[in-house]
Amino acid sequence: MRSREQLHLTGLHVLDGAMATELEARGCDLSSGIWSARVLEDSPNTVEAVHRDYLEAGADCLLTASYQVSSEGYAELGLPPQAAKDALRLSVALAESARDSYAQHSSRHIWVAASLGPYGAVLHNGAEYHGNYKIAFDELVEFHDRRIAVLVETNADLLAFETIPSLDEAGAILIALERHPDVAAWISFTCRDDAHVAHGELLRECGQLLDGHPQIAAVGINCTAPGLILPLLHNLRPATSKPIVVYPNSGETWDGTERCWRGASDPVTWASQTRSWRQAGAQVIGGCCRTGPQHIRLIREAMHALPE
Repeated sequence: MRSREQLHLTGLHVLDGAMATELEARGCDLSSGIWSARVLEDSPNTVEAVHRDYLEAGADCLLTASYQVSSEGYAELGLPPQAAKDALRLSVALAESARDSYAQHSSRHIWVAASLGPYGAVLHNGAEYHGNYKIAFDELVEFHDRRIAVLVETNADLLAFETIPSLDEAGAILIALERHPDVAAWISFTCRDDAHVAHGELLRECGQLLDGHPQIAAVGINCTAPGLILPLLHNLRPATSKPIVVYPNSGETWDGTERCWRGASDPVTWASQTRSWRQAGAQVIGGCCRTGPQHIRLIREAMHALPE
């Protein structure tokens, strides 16, 4: 992994979109507890194809298909810890392969960010959207440390801790990161309203916690309704000097009872908000759940029209 001293995010403006949404659209089965991570083993070529589509749409950074990978999640399926480690490594290798293929006809620099979900994602019961875990703080540190220890041996440019619901879990991630001092990461929070992260702490407080940490390359907001992004940016920007990453969901909502998405999304309307997000301080903009290459292509077009 590139050391934090070597990592420069200058020129990184467009993130990719949802991996699971695209895999599902291509007929992949995401019904298991490890979600899109299952496709890493069942159909790695499909994962790589999704990465390539996002690059062609204009993404500067690929998030690996590893959000749901953990030894705990794999153990529920009767799989050994080594299987989770192999999946983490494979997820980075597939993103690298897509980047190498794209480089044959483009000189645009592409970053690979190794995606890591919160502890709540292991529970696959929506706990990442409230953060009320029955786990000791020290155990939370160890949970994150185990995955970091594997990914530091890969060629990912940085780690992306996504959909973090609480200040407490962000603190646990910082302690785990400090055991690997050369590693750079961003931490991105999911928010429940225009000022608070999912667990209830102020997003501003989360930004202040991360601001002075040398291993934090950026602070973010993800898996949050697009209509909340602008006021959240107004709260976050004064609290941190770090680059800010935003990648909201499509605006649809997940019905946990019926296990389906409700509402509709218009990519054009969704992407039209890019200008206001950038003006409010977002350096990197992409998409989360229910977004696809069409959203990223529209973001790229909008970003071209904005000053650096």
